[in-house]
Amino acid sequence: MSLGLNEVYKSFGGNQVIDGVTLEIEDGKVTSLVGPNGAGKTTLFNLVTGFVAVDRGTIRFAGRNLGGLSPQAVKRHGLVRTFQNLRLFLDMTVLENVRVALESDLSMNFWSRRNLAQVEKVLRRVGLWEQRQKMAGELSYAERKFLSLARVLATGAPCLLLDEPAAGLDGPSLRLFHELIREFKNGGGTVLLIEHNLDIVRDVSDRIVFLDKGRIAAAGTPEEIFSNPVLGELYFGIRVAAATAGEAGNAAR
Repeated sequence: MSLGLNEVYKSFGGNQVIDGVTLEIEDGKVTSLVGPNGAGKTTLFNLVTGFVAVDRGTIRFAGRNLGGLSPQAVKRHGLVRTFQNLRLFLDMTVLENVRVALESDLSMNFWSRRNLAQVEKVLRRVGLWEQRQKMAGELSYAERKFLSLARVLATGAPCLLLDEPAAGLDGPSLRLFHELIREFKNGGGTVLLIEHNLDIVRDVSDRIVFLDKGRIAAAGTPEEIFSNPVLGELYFGIRVAAATAGEAGNAAR
């Protein structure tokens, strides 16, 4: 079920946002996209999932060319995603939000016993089953993040593209997120992850791809990427320095 990009290009108004990306995502692994803001990470997600058309190049999944397919068609082929802004229906219940996500696959009868059992299993796992009749707008921010994750997990898709799914989570919520990603991977699932929390990236990733100015600057294991002095200066070091300065300031106070 591998996902592959070959010489993919995308520009907007003369600005080359994705510049010849070639990438193979390994099945059953977590691959993280990292890099500075504006590197093209979310644009790459949009290209893969059909929300934006490729200028040149090919994107294939499970042997199929995804070029020209709508987001709904891409989803039916087994690629589903989350968004930074969540895109939940706040005036609908938790259960209805999952139902809408599943019913975009026209072949699925949401109310079948099997599908309801799957939805219940997922909502229980993310801690939202008891709140299934609550409006999504009444949930806390962390609960909304888990509802967004539940919507993609419930589809049973083999490949998830997660755009900053752990942003704003901490403590028990962050531990639950780690557990869910590991369980999905251990069950044979593939994850392509965008995440700015470098501790999370280091903890859950099998492979990291560093994107800068629309190009792949480096790719490797977490150990290889985090120990790269060039990338440390370009990206990681800036964040580490900022965090260290913040901690020092707090200690001084």
